[in-house]
This record gives sequence, C-alpha cells and structure tokens, in this order.
Amino acid sequence: MRILPNLLIAGLGASALVRPVEQQQQPLVGDSSSSSSSSSSSSSAPSYRDDLLALHKNLISTSSQSGIEGNVGDWLIAYLQKNKYKTYKQYLPPRESTGKNGRFNVFAWPAESDVGAAVDDISLEFVHVPPLLVTSHIDVVPPHIPYSIDDDKPTSETVIHGRGSVDAKGSVAAQLTAISLLREQGVLEGNDFLALYVVGEEDSGDGMKAFSAFMEDTFPGRGFRAAIFGEPTENKLACGHKGILGCTVKATGQAGHSGYPWLGKSANDALVRGLVSLIDADLGTSPVFGNTTVNLGLVHGGVAANVIPAAAEAVMAVRVALGPQATGHEEVRRRMEAALHAVDDSLSMTCGQGYGVVECNCDVDGFDTITVNYGTDVPNLSGDHTRYLYGPGDILVAHSDHEALTVSALETAVEGYKALIKHALGK
Repeated sequence: MRILPNLLIAGLGASALVRPVEQQQQPLVGDSSSSSSSSSSSSSAPSYRDDLLALHKNLISTSSQSGIEGNVGDWLIAYLQKNKYKTYKQYLPPRESTGKNGRFNVFAWPAESDVGAAVDDISLEFVHVPPLLVTSHIDVVPPHIPYSIDDDKPTSETVIHGRGSVDAKGSVAAQLTAISLLREQGVLEGNDFLALYVVGEEDSGDGMKAFSAFMEDTFPGRGFRAAIFGEPTENKLACGHKGILGCTVKATGQAGHSGYPWLGKSANDALVRGLVSLIDADLGTSPVFGNTTVNLGLVHGGVAANVIPAAAEAVMAVRVALGPQATGHEEVRRRMEAALHAVDDSLSMTCGQGYGVVECNCDVDGFDTITVNYGTDVPNLSGDHTRYLYGPGDILVAHSDHEALTVSALETAVEGYKALIKHALGK
C-alpha cells in the first residue's frame, strides 16, 4: 500500500480468533508501547456504539467485490450526504472481466451548511489541498459472506462476522465515526481533511492510482501533508509493509517418449530444479521486515504423463523485504535471475511492476507498533506526505471464510483514528 500545502477543497470504519504459532519470515517489529488508544476498550459502551455498529452492518451487507463496487458506493454516498457531507464520484472504467459500469471512488468533505449534496464539478469546490487525507477501500474479495453478529445486545466482546468486516469496512466505519466525533467537538474544520474511499484495492489498486493521477493532473506540485490509510493492523500503528514482485518463470524442453528420456529434455525437470533454487536462495533480508519470501501460486507443464514435457511455467508472488520502495524489488529480481541461471540457462523469467518495502510513520505516542507482509494502497498514492497505516481486525482472518472482529476492536479503532487525526493535524 508521500506533503503538501493547500487543498483541493473549499470545504471539502482485537481479533476474536486465536492466532497461530509464529512462523519464520514474519515481520520482526513487535509491540513497543501501549495506551488507551491501542488497548482494549472499557466495559461501558461509548455513546456512539449504536451508530458505529449500524454503519458497519450496512457496509458489510452491501456486496462489493472488486470490479462491482457500485452498490456500496451509492449507499455510502447517501449516508454521507445525510450526515452533512458534500460528495463527489470519481468514475473508473468498467472491468472487462465483469462488464459492469458504475465503479467510482467516493470523495467526501464537510458541507458548509447542514445539508449534504452531490458535486458534479469538483474543480469549482477545491481552492486549497487540505492537509490531511483519510482513506480506505470499499471493495472486498469474493465470495460475499452475509453480515451476522453473535448478540443482538452487543457487548464489547461480541463478535461480528461477514465479508469485509475486517478488510476493510471495519476501517471505513471507524474512520467515519472518528471524523464525525471530531467534527461535533469542533476539532475538525471544513478545510482540514478529505475523506476518500476507493475501489479496486484488492486486486489492481486502480482506484487509488486513478485518484493519485487526478491529484497530479489537477493540482500539480501540491498535495497532502499526511495520509491515514485504513487496513487491518490489529489496532497497532504499522511501521510499513513488505514490497511485492510478480514473476513468471518459463522452461523450454524437447518433447519425446517418456520411456526414452535421454532423447528429449524435460521442461518440468528444469523448472522444478529452478524453483527449488529460488526457494533456497537468499533473496534479501532486513531487520525490520524479515526475509523475502516466494509463493509459487501456479505451476503448469506437460501434456500427458507419458510425454516428455516441452514447456513448463510457474507464476509466483514475491514479498520483498528490501528497500528502498522505488528499487528494492529490482535487487530481488536480480538475485532470482542469478539463482535460476545457476541451475539451467534455458530458464527465463519475466516480472511485472513491483516495489520495495513501504515505510510508514509509526512514531506516535500511545500506539503499539507492527509491520505487515500484505500489500496496501499506500504506494499507489504519489507524493511526499507522511503516511500512517492503521485499523481494526487481524489480517489472518481477512479473506477467509471466518472473517470477523469484535465490537471492542471497532471501538478501539475509533479512538485510535481520533488520536491519529489530531496528531497528523497538530491539534
């Protein structure tokens, strides 16, 4: 998942499950401190609990798999306008895989009156770039899992289930609740922030990339001082996350009868030996982010068991532990190529775009800290702003069939976001 002067705006959401035993190659940064903003909630219910849980429920109940996020976007727009925000839809092209129209990012900022409204021409609204961006994503992975809650009179330890409950509609609900509370208290003013909820984070990042391009085209040389990104970090402040590199390794052989292997060349044999060399190779380690890891996601080769395979390939996702963000993945790619060529010169590798480790600011009093292995939209937003990564829930249950978090995790996140927003704005 980079500073800026004035905004585009004139006014412009504790895991309940047991974690597995720690394994090798996990991030090495652990707890560093504790406070009320990152610890368990009190037994008494906060005044905002009902509103928070209702918002969270509605977001989860509205299906929004990547590529078909229009319905949840429309619901969120209506909610924001009802709660005295101006809103803007930044439309994205439909996905060829879904053929669905109506995908859009949601911008929101306080209305100058008590009436929210949709804005058609955002250039007329934005005079200065606000100092703070508060953002998360509204798309989720498939399949849709309906909302459910373990108690109709929820306590702090009640568990909430459903797709997106953790990743990342919990962050959306906690962020908007925190913003509303700070507005009521007079801490946040109309030109302090922009709230942004993007599509497409779970697969291509096209929502945040489109927003970043919009900012660069519309406000060249200007941007935000700070951005708070919502993702499941167990309500700990993330110091950053690993980079990523997607690669395909191909092997070329010569077909023949399996009874006479010396008369051909097995592409599968070459590929397997090459993949073992990749897994065993030192692809880079850092004291904060651990080891670079390789996941062999897809492996194909051959046409039949009694035919020497003439072609084989493997597609992999590499979690990069080397920096800097702009070039760390290139060093990993060079090490991978060297490991493959040491086995067989017929092996070839192609890689798509990637990035090295992504560093975020975690030097904020009162927060435990963590580093994570998953990717986020943080690197998809260009600029020199200070970056914060924080949110409720455990990544180890996100994307699973038992995605869930507790009421206390949501409420702790509200307090955490309030503290981060005030810290980022110096209030």
